[in-house]
Amino acid sequence: MIGRLQGTVIDLSAPHALIDCHGVGYEVEMPLPAYCQLQVGKPATVWTHLVVREDAHLLFGFSGKEERLLFRLLLKVSGIGPKLALSLLSGMEPAMFLLCIEREDIATLTRIPGVGKKTAERLLIELRDRIKELTPAAHAVPQSRLTLSTELTPVAEAEQALISLGYKPAEAQKAVANVKNLHENTADLIRAALKAMVK
Repeated sequence: MIGRLQGTVIDLSAPHALIDCHGVGYEVEMPLPAYCQLQVGKPATVWTHLVVREDAHLLFGFSGKEERLLFRLLLKVSGIGPKLALSLLSGMEPAMFLLCIEREDIATLTRIPGVGKKTAERLLIELRDRIKELTPAAHAVPQSRLTLSTELTPVAEAEQALISLGYKPAEAQKAVANVKNLHENTADLIRAALKAMVK
């Protein structure tokens, strides 16, 4: 099991990051908040979870152990696979997600692509007790300002990131257009657009 990577970011293509570790490049798929903390050419430490399938080995990366633990808890919910778990962690901050579970807020959960009413209900039922396994750090919303290095314009990169989560191109373009005058960098655009879309 590959549990952690420590190396240099050599390429970013939302939501994938390529991290060089002593000459070996690992492709990691990440939730957008974690992805947005990376910069090409900069060192990075990523906590990982390896999913082994018959046709592929998929490596998922996270900014910390608590975020990875939440991902692993999501995988224990019936009907939730790695892709949907990643969408959930990309669609809202862990603290907001946990708050939705505690308050049984189905309406907010169903605004995330791929999450219907039945899936949201399963999340509430199966995670209500399991979230107690999380440390207090998982309930805290990160306050650090995120930066993203990319060759695309911030608006184009934000739109691409939302589309990769399952939003339709028109939805992504509209969401980013509504916040593009309020933010200049990609990470802030993504977070603002996601926040508006799940309200």
